[in-house]
Amino acid sequence: MLTLPNLLTASRLVLAPFVAWRLALHDVDGAFWLFVVAAVTDLLDGWAARLLNQKSDFGALLDAIADKVMLVTTLSFLALTGLLPLWLLWLVLLRDGVVLGGALAYQRLTGGLKITPLFSGKLTIALEFMLVSWVLADAGLKLGWDWGVQPLLRLTVALGVYSGLRYVWIWSSKTAAFLRARRHLPAAKPTP
Repeated sequence: MLTLPNLLTASRLVLAPFVAWRLALHDVDGAFWLFVVAAVTDLLDGWAARLLNQKSDFGALLDAIADKVMLVTTLSFLALTGLLPLWLLWLVLLRDGVVLGGALAYQRLTGGLKITPLFSGKLTIALEFMLVSWVLADAGLKLGWDWGVQPLLRLTVALGVYSGLRYVWIWSSKTAAFLRARRHLPAAKPTP
């Protein structure tokens, strides 16, 4: 568990509260640079895992958690400070809740769960990170990039809704197939 890729991933979890702290102090410039460091660790952990042959289920789970914590923390503070609309935060949380709730319900029903992220889901997260990075860079470094926020916001929302609906469709289809298969199984004989 204490591999270089996992330590790089864990550093993102450590950085998330510091990004939030800088944003709470209205130091968007400082938050941007901490966010950049976190993004670099995100690139390096996957590269190191492949190079050192240290891929693991734990590392993949930790990576997903670190990404979500960093994204939701930063997005929350950007929404609370008015740099992004508050409804976007609620939409992201609702989508993630629906995806996670569907996965947990399916796991509880079937006793098993194999998570295979959809391309649209991965792309949604990438766009969410791009949007947050864009807003941080524009507000923190005074780049004058506000022209790109609305198109990127619309694209992120559209893809987020689409991927959320795809996950609902997939969990519903898998659940229906499981229930149909279960109905057609012969009843188990009671043991004496």
